[in-house]
Amino acid sequence: MIEQHAELVSECSSKACVARGVVAAMLGIRHRETVRLWVYTMANSVELGGSYYNTKRQVKALQSLVRKLPDPSAPMPSTPARSKPKRARQLDAAQIRKLIAGYEIGATVYELGTQFGIERRTVGEILHRHHVPMRRRGLTTDQIDDAIHLYGQGWSLTRVGRHLGVDGMTVLNKLRERGISTRDAQGRPRA
Repeated sequence: MIEQHAELVSECSSKACVARGVVAAMLGIRHRETVRLWVYTMANSVELGGSYYNTKRQVKALQSLVRKLPDPSAPMPSTPARSKPKRARQLDAAQIRKLIAGYEIGATVYELGTQFGIERRTVGEILHRHHVPMRRRGLTTDQIDDAIHLYGQGWSLTRVGRHLGVDGMTVLNKLRERGISTRDAQGRPRA
């Protein structure tokens, strides 16, 4: 097919004829009239020539691009087989009892998730379904006093939180509960 259009280009002398051959090669069009109509339409909106217009290099570049295109008559390559989604791991009654017992003696949901091969959210859902009261990891009274002292020394909320093993927002909430005025990121008192 490309050879046919290359012949069409080589027998042309006018710029419009060369353009038709290039368009035919690019679009895979075999009917010259269709190409002429298309080029005529394009010529009205795009200048096809000029005093320094050299089409040979552009034609060769377009022809090399056309050669790189896959053969349209060749069958499409098959898509790689995807693995089917796996079913979520189901814990039996004995495993659920072990999970609850582990939580009640102090294991975290992260540790239990790793132990039983499930997500920590799933651990939380199982505990909630079985009406197990959830532990909330917060700050003790002594830790809150320590946070107030460190924050008063100029530490940031994030740094205090990291020191105490909690999030900076937890520290902020505890400081507000105690009525401690806080600073913004630039160290100015918050309104």
